[in-house]
Amino acid sequence: MTTPNLAASEQIAIRDLLGAVNNDMDTPLRPEWERAAWSITRSAFIPERVYLGDQLVPCDRAGAPEAWLRAVYVDDSVVTQINDGEEPTDGDRWASSSASAPSIVFRMLHMLDVAPEQRVLEIGTGTGWNAGLLAYVAGSENVTTVEVDPLLASRARACLRKSGLGVEVIAGDGAMGHADGAPYDRLVATCSVRSVPRPWLTQVRPGGIILAPWESPWICYGLLRLTVDDGGTASGRFSPHSAFMLMRQQRTNLRIFRDVVRDDHQPDESTTILPPWQVAGEELAARFAMGLQLRDVWWTWHDNPDVEGVASRLWLATTDATSWAAVDWDGKSDTRWTVWQHGRRRLWNEVEAAHDWWALHDRPGPERFGLTVTATGETPWLDTPERHVPTSG
Repeated sequence: MTTPNLAASEQIAIRDLLGAVNNDMDTPLRPEWERAAWSITRSAFIPERVYLGDQLVPCDRAGAPEAWLRAVYVDDSVVTQINDGEEPTDGDRWASSSASAPSIVFRMLHMLDVAPEQRVLEIGTGTGWNAGLLAYVAGSENVTTVEVDPLLASRARACLRKSGLGVEVIAGDGAMGHADGAPYDRLVATCSVRSVPRPWLTQVRPGGIILAPWESPWICYGLLRLTVDDGGTASGRFSPHSAFMLMRQQRTNLRIFRDVVRDDHQPDESTTILPPWQVAGEELAARFAMGLQLRDVWWTWHDNPDVEGVASRLWLATTDATSWAAVDWDGKSDTRWTVWQHGRRRLWNEVEAAHDWWALHDRPGPERFGLTVTATGETPWLDTPERHVPTSG
């Protein structure tokens, strides 16, 4: 495979991008991945239309080539599909597929530690660029990629073939893996998971690696790198990187006033001295620890609610919508907050207990946590697999 003939503007863009990637990495990018970046160009896989900014404004290559090229080669994710490919209704746009930031792409490839001739299963084909990079190192015949969206799968397959890569592209449910090609030496997901699909364990050989972005309903954050043993169990650590779109089969679509809170609910009132923004604010380590302990609890802020004496409210709810809590700040006090709770579970009490545990153990970040996955369950741990993290729910 030879390096394609590139316009001067694209050569400069790739060189600048690789510089940004190397600045972001803990160690220099391995030479084979640099060669892959030059040979398997990102522009060959990004669709003609992308969506920019918080408002997801369409940007077409034909109409705005410079803006399109900047979006392709900036070290950031670029949205490539909205609303699962459907036409937006009522102006409601939301990202449903994207090309990940190149720095996290290459960080994950480094963590995956792929060698030539190793068999790799990728979950979440997206544009196909990541599969193309894998094929450059492992060999096209050794890479299989699974994409749940048939249109995305078809487009990625065409892009890979046009680039001379015979990667097998499967349109199907990535949670099921692809048993026909097993066993694999490596399995990598480019969508986040809230639970590791059990078929992955049986399709990766003993000693093989599973690498997946992690999400809990509390926070989308972290990479999980598991090693599979010969008993069908996988165990490994988290690292503090990434935020990926959730695997479509694990999505939830809940809203507080539509699905959770009802007019006839009569919540119990209490107070707390734990500031709500300590568990649902800028402290990512705290939020990650909350998510590992409160595996089925999510939150949302409601600023300036139409409630007398309340400047801001933190809502909590279970993913089955049976229990909820609200924590109110009056805009003045910094020592005490009003708590409302309804349902079988006292969610704010669970949050306080989880935060106390985290603080008692020296406020650990994601890199101190790990997860052991078996056919029947998942056990989070701190520092070593023997130190289990308490969970609720």
